[in-house]
Amino acid sequence: MLAPVLQPPTIRGGGHSVVRERPDYPPGRAPVTSTSLDQPTFRVPFDTLEHFMRDVFIALGVPPEDAAICAEVLITADKRGIDSHGVGRMKPIYYDRIKDGIQFPVTHFEILKETETTALIDGHDGMGHAIARRANQMAIDKAHRYGMGMTAVRNSTHYGIAGYYVLECCKAGMIGISGTNARPSIAPTFGVENMLGTNPLTVGCPTDEAFPFMLDCATSVTQRGKIEVYARVGKDLPPGWVIDHEGRMRTDAAGVLKDLVAGTAALTPLGGLGEETAGYKGYGFATFVEILSAALQDGRYLKQLLGFENGKKVPFHLGHFFIAIDIEHFLPLERFVHTAGEICRALRASEKAPGAERIYTAGEKEHLYWLANRDLGVPVNASLRREIDLMRAEQGLEQYRFPWDS
Repeated sequence: MLAPVLQPPTIRGGGHSVVRERPDYPPGRAPVTSTSLDQPTFRVPFDTLEHFMRDVFIALGVPPEDAAICAEVLITADKRGIDSHGVGRMKPIYYDRIKDGIQFPVTHFEILKETETTALIDGHDGMGHAIARRANQMAIDKAHRYGMGMTAVRNSTHYGIAGYYVLECCKAGMIGISGTNARPSIAPTFGVENMLGTNPLTVGCPTDEAFPFMLDCATSVTQRGKIEVYARVGKDLPPGWVIDHEGRMRTDAAGVLKDLVAGTAALTPLGGLGEETAGYKGYGFATFVEILSAALQDGRYLKQLLGFENGKKVPFHLGHFFIAIDIEHFLPLERFVHTAGEICRALRASEKAPGAERIYTAGEKEHLYWLANRDLGVPVNASLRREIDLMRAEQGLEQYRFPWDS
């Protein structure tokens, strides 16, 4: 198993530490950020849920090594407070898709073409986390030798948070970039039809602080996982996230989830509707990710990723890309991480808006969430508890006992 990615990373370079052990936080209340919308009934230790998810994957036929990778990616999301992509996704995404036969538990990782700095890979609709982890490591290995490495994947499945793979690059002393396409959700600017996926474009680099700079976000205003969180607790969506075919705002979370699948609702691109708030920029970024996730691989795109053919469920055939840049092929790593850290510290020290508590840099809130919650565990609400209980019962994993069992 890998070391937890949220601990201060050990970065390759120079034979001595280039990481500040303590970030320069101002005094005061540390923020606790998460997409949870209700007060958790129970907290479950991170290790317990990671091991549980691993064993559920194994029970579904995933080889133990791949099962451990899948569970690690999911629990990393929970450790970062991104519960839209953590254990809450286990049942509706991976568990159900494996049982439905549209995601294969045993992964066939095929290298179709390879050069010193690039590789084209077919994942044959196996476990997206395992496919992505190996493809990303190939990019890192190539960058170690040649300065840069890039891999492109076709016929994969949902690979979890893109930030996991970028964090792996950061731990190796590299700049990391990753993206993936997804089933259609976003309407183009001035359109109402869901055409593009939420298509995250994720970038990160090491710093001399206890956490890297890491921007991991969808190219839509929101994403399905967050809408699932709202639906789970019966809360209306904020206006502006979703529109219907008449261009009207939708706020009913449960209905939106159904209509996104039916194609009668769509997410708005990052920046929102129209041009006034620069929604065309999010639309452009989403399109670029779609191109790098499909055209480069000769893979599927747009409406080909619906997951249905002739009224039947089929694999989604997703595409990903991974880019690693070895900093030491440009200059000593220590100089880079110091400058990157100084930039982040200068931004946080700049003048705040009236009433604002403080300024953050990308990746900082996730790090603070981990510090505040590592001893508390994952928040589990009633609906998630039911899903965990169902998987435990169906897969005969009664050795796992949770706080609500007592």
